[in-house]
Amino acid sequence: MTGNHKDKTITRRRALAVTGGTVAAGGLAVAGYQSAFADTETTADATATASATSTSSACMTLMTSVTEGPYYLDGALVRKDITEGKSGVPLTLRLTVVDATDGCTPVPGAAVEIWHCDAWGYYSGYTTANPGGSAPAESEDGSTANDATYLRGYQIANGNGVVKFETIFPGWYTPRTCHIHVKVHTGGEKEDGTYEGGKVNYTGQFFFDDDIAQEIFTLEPYSKHSGSYTTLDNDMVYDGGGASSGLLTLKAVKKADPSKGYKGFLTLGIDPDAESTGAGSGAGGDGGTPPSGAPTGEPPSDAPSESATASASASS
Repeated sequence: MTGNHKDKTITRRRALAVTGGTVAAGGLAVAGYQSAFADTETTADATATASATSTSSACMTLMTSVTEGPYYLDGALVRKDITEGKSGVPLTLRLTVVDATDGCTPVPGAAVEIWHCDAWGYYSGYTTANPGGSAPAESEDGSTANDATYLRGYQIANGNGVVKFETIFPGWYTPRTCHIHVKVHTGGEKEDGTYEGGKVNYTGQFFFDDDIAQEIFTLEPYSKHSGSYTTLDNDMVYDGGGASSGLLTLKAVKKADPSKGYKGFLTLGIDPDAESTGAGSGAGGDGGTPPSGAPTGEPPSDAPSESATASASASS
């Protein structure tokens, strides 16, 4: 399978409130990561970040709040690599949280939470939900991912308001376009491996260029999910606002080979005094309906632990 990942490390951060100390979210090179997940910033990366910041004046514009959708779960883990062995094209996200009400100053200590579907359109915690079209059962992917926690996680912004995630390019499900969900929290702290307290300032979604997404969906394992893919123009949530509506700036790791992965950049302009309910505004719709009897609440007791992932990292 293209871009097959193994869960090698889960990064843990010290607890802090938004007004507390800063955490280096991405300053260390972690042994064992693929080149697409290299934790160094090149000149090209900095240029892409600047481009993502300036596009549609995103830095000076409050991000468009949209629905959290039906697949949210409380208690995601604080970690950088959220793949848990799920296969797909590597995707490194570099996100910068700024205060759009105060001259785009960084928001150190902000907790950025993301969650998204796997290459076939399945979400952890909802693996029986049919993604539409024709796809293998989620259990056929051959990974060792925990069905309640994969492709979900938090990172805490460093002094420059920056977080990094290592994941895979999401697949799709009917009737949505390819996307990643995001919440930005402030005022809480890390506790028992997750993030507790504070408030949600922003609930949104990240989106992907149609041409890039559709090229990736011709690759394994994505190609095993056939059906009608929804483009940005026809999506029920994306409103066409570009970066301020969550459209990522994407940079190929190797232009001639999309299977090597992408780096995604976006500046999130938030109001740290605001509180988001998760209801959103979007272009319409709620992103679909979860299956009956879907789980809620904390991750299960057998969720990946800090000690287990540290051991995996040491042996890699």
